Amino acid sequence: MSVPDDSLFMHRALDLAALGRGYARPNPLVGCVVVGPDNTIIGEGYHQQYGGSHAEVNALASVTDPALLRQSRVFVTLEPCAHHGKTPPCADLLIAHGVPEVIVCNDDPNPLVAGRGLEKLRAAGIRVRTGLLAEAGRQLNRRFFTSQEKQRPYLVLKWAESADGFLAGPHFQQVQISGPQAQLLTHQWRTDEAAILVGTRTALHDNPRLNAREWPGPQPIRLTIDKNLALPPSHHILDGSQPTIIYTHRERASRPNLTYVTLPFAPASAPPAPDLLPTVLADLHARGVQSVLVEGGPTVLNALISNNLWDEIRVFRSAKRLERGVAAPRLGLRGWQSHEKAGPDDLFRYVNW
Repeated sequence: MSVPDDSLFMHRALDLAALGRGYARPNPLVGCVVVGPDNTIIGEGYHQQYGGSHAEVNALASVTDPALLRQSRVFVTLEPCAHHGKTPPCADLLIAHGVPEVIVCNDDPNPLVAGRGLEKLRAAGIRVRTGLLAEAGRQLNRRFFTSQEKQRPYLVLKWAESADGFLAGPHFQQVQISGPQAQLLTHQWRTDEAAILVGTRTALHDNPRLNAREWPGPQPIRLTIDKNLALPPSHHILDGSQPTIIYTHRERASRPNLTYVTLPFAPASAPPAPDLLPTVLADLHARGVQSVLVEGGPTVLNALISNNLWDEIRVFRSAKRLERGVAAPRLGLRGWQSHEKAGPDDLFRYVNW
């Protein structure tokens, strides 16, 4: 019988890890596969929910005959933790079960781990190999790695534009540009990210709910920048139906599911992005918000693009023409990274990582 390629086991661990998307945050996505002495999978698991058991715990618990663990290899997508958090250290668990070899996809950049898990395993005599499918692992956990390495949330910019380059009608008049498939995808993306951000004009003119009504999954935290508290209390974003943060220059008491964060005034001559947006991103990072889907408007989108504060851009381009209106951002990039159809619309994706 031929011996399976080790990358097959790590691919399986990565597939398992992805099942925790949306629910494990702010923890990273982690999958684990236990391969027995006959090179078959005898156990597997993933980190299903924040605060719950880690992938290694679930994988080892699924092994029918624990005695086999002393002859098995463990494939895990991220370095096993070595510290006490909401659960005990996974490195200690692997050592206690006498696992002889651990293969790791990515080292953990979290300062609480950062090599300590690997050191603990090696000190116990366990063979450790790292870097198997490392790029695939970073891509899967790009939100986590961005948060750890750049000290800001992973930023996904999204908009729909007409064939002639407009994203709204004159005077920000709301116009349905994209089709139902694009709308469904947008609701799916909202469950993928920890938060969703719009600017004042979008919140004021569109009165969006900013929730995921058409796709199952966790609801994002709603965010808006409302410097002068211009939004009327009747607007959806203030209805308290889901956690919401309003960034403003004014003082207002917070209430359940609605947090007001007062930002300092910037000099009148200063452009908004270098002063305001980094402050917002720093506050979100401090709150453990790892990713943000930015759905507009043009002021926020253009400010983030011009200051290179983005990781992905997703643009729906419709065949409709508006002739006039609010111009969509002009990217000026070398080209799109991928292109696909979303019903009648074209979806272009750009990456910045």
